[in-house]
Amino acid sequence: MTIYNLGSINADHIYNVPHLPRPGETLAANSFVTGLGGKGINQSVAAASAGSKVVHIGAVGVDGAWAIDQIAGYGIDTQYINTVDTATGHAIVNVDPDGENAIVIFSGANNCQHIDQLTNAMRDAVVGDILLLQNETTLQVQAAKTARARGMKVIYSAAPFCVKAVRSVLEDTTLLLMNKVESEQLCAGLETELGDLPVPEVIVTKGSDGADWLNPVTGEAAHAVSFPVTAVDTTAAGDTFAGYLAAGLDQGLSVEDAMILGSAAAAIKVTRKGTAAAIPTRAEVDVFLKQNRI
Repeated sequence: MTIYNLGSINADHIYNVPHLPRPGETLAANSFVTGLGGKGINQSVAAASAGSKVVHIGAVGVDGAWAIDQIAGYGIDTQYINTVDTATGHAIVNVDPDGENAIVIFSGANNCQHIDQLTNAMRDAVVGDILLLQNETTLQVQAAKTARARGMKVIYSAAPFCVKAVRSVLEDTTLLLMNKVESEQLCAGLETELGDLPVPEVIVTKGSDGADWLNPVTGEAAHAVSFPVTAVDTTAAGDTFAGYLAAGLDQGLSVEDAMILGSAAAAIKVTRKGTAAAIPTRAEVDVFLKQNRI
Protein backbone atom coordinates (compact mmCIF):
# COMPACT_ATOMS: atom_id res chain seq x y z
CA MET A 1 0.00 0.00 0.00
CA THR A 2 0.99 3.66 -0.20
CA ILE A 3 0.98 6.59 2.21
CA TYR A 4 0.27 9.95 0.57
CA ASN A 5 1.11 13.06 2.55
CA LEU A 6 -0.04 16.58 1.75
CA GLY A 7 2.46 18.20 4.04
CA SER A 8 4.63 21.19 4.80
CA ILE A 9 8.28 21.43 3.83
CA ASN A 10 10.40 23.82 5.90
CA ALA A 11 13.94 24.87 6.48
CA ASP A 12 14.34 24.54 10.24
CA HIS A 13 16.61 27.04 11.97
CA ILE A 14 17.26 25.47 15.35
CA TYR A 15 18.69 27.48 18.24
CA ASN A 16 19.74 25.84 21.49
CA VAL A 17 19.05 28.45 24.15
CA PRO A 18 19.57 28.64 27.94
CA HIS A 19 15.81 29.10 28.36
CA LEU A 20 12.86 29.85 26.11
CA PRO A 21 12.73 33.59 25.31
CA ARG A 22 10.51 35.79 27.43
CA PRO A 23 8.53 38.73 26.00
CA GLY A 24 10.90 41.57 25.14
CA GLU A 25 14.01 39.54 25.88
CA THR A 26 17.07 39.38 23.62
CA LEU A 27 18.67 36.00 24.18
CA ALA A 28 22.02 34.62 23.03
CA ALA A 29 21.86 31.07 21.63
CA ASN A 30 24.40 28.45 22.65
CA SER A 31 24.41 26.82 19.20
CA PHE A 32 22.64 26.91 15.83
CA VAL A 33 21.95 24.41 13.05
CA THR A 34 19.78 24.42 9.92
CA GLY A 35 18.02 21.35 8.57
CA LEU A 36 15.01 19.88 6.82
CA GLY A 37 11.74 20.04 8.73
CA GLY A 38 8.06 20.94 8.78
CA LYS A 39 5.34 18.78 10.32
CA GLY A 40 4.49 17.32 6.94
CA ILE A 41 7.95 16.28 5.85
CA ASN A 42 8.81 15.03 9.33
CA GLN A 43 5.85 12.65 9.10
CA SER A 44 6.84 11.53 5.61
CA VAL A 45 10.41 10.85 6.76
CA ALA A 46 9.11 8.89 9.74
CA ALA A 47 6.73 6.79 7.62
CA ALA A 48 9.42 6.09 5.02
CA SER A 49 11.98 5.29 7.74
CA ALA A 50 9.46 2.81 9.15
CA GLY A 51 9.45 0.99 5.82
CA SER A 52 6.32 2.24 4.01
CA LYS A 53 6.05 3.60 0.48
CA VAL A 54 5.52 7.36 0.78
CA VAL A 55 4.45 9.97 -1.78
CA HIS A 56 4.90 13.53 -0.56
CA ILE A 57 2.69 16.26 -1.98
CA GLY A 58 3.91 19.78 -1.31
CA ALA A 59 5.67 22.90 -2.52
CA VAL A 60 8.97 24.71 -2.14
CA GLY A 61 10.32 27.96 -3.50
CA VAL A 62 13.06 28.35 -6.09
CA ASP A 63 15.40 28.26 -3.10
CA GLY A 64 14.20 24.78 -2.16
CA ALA A 65 16.03 22.39 -4.51
CA TRP A 66 18.19 21.27 -1.58
CA ALA A 67 15.05 20.21 0.29
CA ILE A 68 13.76 18.08 -2.58
CA ASP A 69 17.15 16.39 -2.84
CA GLN A 70 17.18 15.59 0.88
CA ILE A 71 13.59 14.32 0.81
CA ALA A 72 14.38 12.00 -2.10
CA GLY A 73 17.36 10.72 -0.12
CA TYR A 74 14.93 9.19 2.39
CA GLY A 75 13.32 7.13 -0.40
CA ILE A 76 10.26 9.39 -0.59
CA ASP A 77 8.56 9.99 -3.96
CA THR A 78 9.07 13.70 -4.69
CA GLN A 79 7.49 14.02 -8.15
CA TYR A 80 4.49 15.90 -6.71
CA ILE A 81 6.52 18.56 -4.92
CA ASN A 82 6.01 21.76 -6.90
CA THR A 83 8.45 24.66 -7.17
CA VAL A 84 6.66 28.01 -6.83
CA ASP A 85 7.64 31.68 -6.75
CA THR A 86 7.07 32.11 -3.01
CA ALA A 87 9.99 31.35 -0.70
CA THR A 88 10.28 27.92 0.92
CA GLY A 89 8.64 27.75 4.33
CA HIS A 90 10.86 27.97 7.35
CA ALA A 91 10.71 27.65 11.12
CA ILE A 92 12.59 29.31 13.96
CA VAL A 93 12.95 26.63 16.64
CA ASN A 94 14.18 27.50 20.13
CA VAL A 95 15.12 24.52 22.31
CA ASP A 96 15.91 24.80 26.03
CA PRO A 97 18.21 22.51 28.07
CA ASP A 98 15.25 20.31 29.08
CA GLY A 99 14.34 19.67 25.44
CA GLU A 100 11.24 21.88 25.44
CA ASN A 101 10.73 24.07 22.41
CA ALA A 102 9.04 27.21 21.10
CA ILE A 103 8.53 27.51 17.34
CA VAL A 104 7.69 30.34 14.94
CA ILE A 105 6.69 29.31 11.40
CA PHE A 106 6.68 31.18 8.09
CA SER A 107 4.40 29.19 5.78
CA GLY A 108 5.72 30.48 2.44
CA ALA A 109 5.36 27.91 -0.34
CA ASN A 110 3.35 25.62 1.93
CA ASN A 111 0.37 27.90 1.29
CA CYS A 112 0.76 27.59 -2.49
CA GLN A 113 -0.55 24.06 -3.14
CA HIS A 114 -2.31 23.46 -6.48
CA ILE A 115 -5.42 21.36 -6.94
CA ASP A 116 -4.12 19.75 -10.17
CA GLN A 117 -0.99 18.65 -8.36
CA LEU A 118 -3.14 17.13 -5.64
CA THR A 119 -5.50 15.20 -7.93
CA ASN A 120 -2.63 13.97 -10.11
CA ALA A 121 -0.73 12.72 -7.09
CA MET A 122 -3.65 10.61 -5.87
CA ARG A 123 -4.97 9.38 -9.23
CA ASP A 124 -3.47 5.91 -8.67
CA ALA A 125 -4.51 5.66 -5.00
CA VAL A 126 -6.61 2.64 -4.08
CA VAL A 127 -8.86 1.53 -1.25
CA GLY A 128 -6.79 1.09 1.89
CA ASP A 129 -4.09 3.63 1.00
CA ILE A 130 -3.53 6.36 3.59
CA LEU A 131 -3.58 10.15 3.32
CA LEU A 132 -1.74 12.09 6.01
CA LEU A 133 -2.77 15.68 6.68
CA GLN A 134 -1.67 18.41 9.08
CA ASN A 135 -2.63 22.06 9.47
CA GLU A 136 0.40 23.60 7.74
CA THR A 137 -0.74 23.68 4.09
CA THR A 138 -3.64 24.78 1.95
CA LEU A 139 -6.10 22.34 0.23
CA GLN A 140 -6.59 20.11 3.28
CA VAL A 141 -10.36 19.87 2.78
CA GLN A 142 -10.03 19.09 -0.94
CA ALA A 143 -7.38 16.49 -0.21
CA ALA A 144 -9.51 14.76 2.42
CA LYS A 145 -12.55 14.64 0.14
CA THR A 146 -10.49 13.32 -2.78
CA ALA A 147 -9.00 10.61 -0.56
CA ARG A 148 -12.33 9.48 0.86
CA ALA A 149 -13.85 9.34 -2.63
CA ARG A 150 -11.11 6.85 -3.49
CA GLY A 151 -11.70 4.76 -0.37
CA MET A 152 -8.53 5.89 1.37
CA LYS A 153 -8.00 6.28 5.09
CA VAL A 154 -7.44 9.88 6.21
CA ILE A 155 -5.24 10.51 9.25
CA TYR A 156 -5.39 14.14 10.33
CA SER A 157 -2.92 15.63 12.82
CA ALA A 158 -4.71 18.59 14.36
CA ALA A 159 -1.62 20.79 14.57
CA PRO A 160 -0.91 23.65 14.59
CA PHE A 161 -4.28 23.56 16.30
CA CYS A 162 -7.29 25.50 15.00
CA VAL A 163 -10.89 24.53 15.77
CA LYS A 164 -12.08 25.86 12.40
CA ALA A 165 -9.51 23.81 10.49
CA VAL A 166 -10.38 20.60 12.35
CA ARG A 167 -14.12 21.15 11.88
CA SER A 168 -13.65 21.61 8.13
CA VAL A 169 -12.03 18.19 7.61
CA LEU A 170 -13.72 16.21 10.37
CA GLU A 171 -16.42 14.60 8.20
CA ASP A 172 -13.75 13.16 5.89
CA THR A 173 -11.30 12.12 8.62
CA THR A 174 -11.07 8.46 9.59
CA LEU A 175 -8.48 8.89 12.36
CA LEU A 176 -8.04 12.16 14.26
CA LEU A 177 -4.67 12.51 16.00
CA MET A 178 -4.19 15.12 18.74
CA ASN A 179 -2.18 15.72 21.85
CA LYS A 180 -3.94 16.17 25.19
CA VAL A 181 -4.06 19.97 25.04
CA GLU A 182 -5.40 19.93 21.48
CA SER A 183 -8.10 17.42 22.41
CA GLU A 184 -9.23 19.65 25.27
CA GLN A 185 -9.27 22.69 23.00
CA LEU A 186 -11.27 20.84 20.35
CA CYS A 187 -13.87 19.55 22.78
CA ALA A 188 -14.26 23.02 24.24
CA GLY A 189 -14.49 24.62 20.81
CA LEU A 190 -17.06 22.12 19.52
CA GLU A 191 -18.84 21.96 22.88
CA THR A 192 -18.71 18.17 22.95
CA GLU A 193 -17.03 15.27 24.72
CA LEU A 194 -14.18 13.28 23.22
CA GLY A 195 -16.36 10.19 22.93
CA ASP A 196 -19.00 12.14 20.98
CA LEU A 197 -16.73 13.41 18.20
CA PRO A 198 -18.14 12.53 14.75
CA VAL A 199 -15.07 10.58 13.60
CA PRO A 200 -14.44 6.81 13.48
CA GLU A 201 -11.19 6.84 15.46
CA VAL A 202 -9.38 9.24 17.79
CA ILE A 203 -5.86 9.02 19.21
CA VAL A 204 -4.73 11.37 21.96
CA THR A 205 -1.03 11.48 22.79
CA LYS A 206 -0.14 12.33 26.38
CA GLY A 207 3.63 12.57 26.48
CA SER A 208 5.03 10.51 29.33
CA ASP A 209 1.54 9.10 29.96
CA GLY A 210 1.50 7.34 26.59
CA ALA A 211 -1.32 7.46 24.04
CA ASP A 212 -5.01 6.54 24.06
CA TRP A 213 -7.10 5.26 21.15
CA LEU A 214 -10.87 5.57 21.12
CA ASN A 215 -13.65 4.47 18.80
CA PRO A 216 -16.43 6.99 19.60
CA VAL A 217 -19.07 4.82 17.90
CA THR A 218 -18.44 1.54 19.73
CA GLY A 219 -16.73 2.89 22.84
CA GLU A 220 -13.75 0.58 22.29
CA ALA A 221 -10.47 1.90 23.68
CA ALA A 222 -6.78 1.00 23.83
CA HIS A 223 -3.72 2.42 25.52
CA ALA A 224 -0.05 2.45 24.56
CA VAL A 225 2.59 3.20 27.16
CA SER A 226 5.41 5.66 26.69
CA PHE A 227 9.07 4.75 27.12
CA PRO A 228 11.11 6.59 29.78
CA VAL A 229 14.07 8.37 28.22
CA THR A 230 16.05 11.53 28.91
CA ALA A 231 14.82 14.13 26.42
CA VAL A 232 17.19 16.63 24.83
CA ASP A 233 14.84 17.94 22.10
CA THR A 234 11.11 17.25 21.86
CA THR A 235 10.79 18.92 18.44
CA ALA A 236 9.18 16.54 15.88
CA ALA A 237 8.36 13.91 18.52
CA GLY A 238 4.66 14.09 17.64
CA ASP A 239 5.43 13.93 13.94
CA THR A 240 7.64 10.90 14.47
CA PHE A 241 4.81 9.20 16.34
CA ALA A 242 2.33 10.08 13.56
CA GLY A 243 4.52 8.84 10.72
CA TYR A 244 5.40 5.58 12.44
CA LEU A 245 1.77 5.10 13.48
CA ALA A 246 0.63 5.51 9.87
CA ALA A 247 3.32 3.12 8.67
CA GLY A 248 2.34 0.55 11.26
CA LEU A 249 -1.30 0.69 10.19
CA ASP A 250 -0.23 0.62 6.53
CA GLN A 251 1.75 -2.54 7.23
CA GLY A 252 -1.16 -4.29 8.92
CA LEU A 253 -0.40 -3.77 12.61
CA SER A 254 -3.23 -3.42 15.09
CA VAL A 255 -3.82 0.13 16.27
CA GLU A 256 -2.34 -0.72 19.67
CA ASP A 257 0.84 -2.17 18.14
CA ALA A 258 1.07 0.77 15.72
CA MET A 259 0.87 3.17 18.67
CA ILE A 260 3.60 1.26 20.49
CA LEU A 261 5.77 1.45 17.37
CA GLY A 262 5.15 5.19 17.19
CA SER A 263 5.86 5.66 20.89
CA ALA A 264 9.18 3.85 20.59
CA ALA A 265 10.22 5.92 17.58
CA ALA A 266 9.25 9.14 19.34
CA ALA A 267 11.19 8.09 22.44
CA ILE A 268 14.34 7.67 20.39
CA LYS A 269 13.75 10.95 18.58
CA VAL A 270 13.60 13.06 21.76
CA THR A 271 17.05 11.80 22.78
CA ARG A 272 18.47 13.50 19.66
CA LYS A 273 18.67 17.12 18.64
CA GLY A 274 17.05 18.13 15.36
CA THR A 275 14.03 17.27 13.29
CA ALA A 276 13.89 15.11 10.14
CA ALA A 277 17.52 14.04 10.36
CA ALA A 278 17.01 12.91 13.97
CA ILE A 279 14.11 10.54 13.21
CA PRO A 280 15.22 6.93 13.82
CA THR A 281 15.31 4.12 11.29
CA ARG A 282 13.05 1.08 11.63
CA ALA A 283 16.05 -1.06 12.55
CA GLU A 284 16.82 1.29 15.45
CA VAL A 285 13.22 1.20 16.62
CA ASP A 286 13.08 -2.60 16.44
CA VAL A 287 16.24 -2.87 18.56
CA PHE A 288 14.82 -0.35 21.04
CA LEU A 289 11.60 -2.34 21.37
CA LYS A 290 13.52 -5.56 22.01
CA GLN A 291 15.53 -3.81 24.73
CA ASN A 292 12.44 -2.24 26.26
CA ARG A 293 9.88 -5.01 26.21
CA ILE A 294 6.53 -3.99 27.67
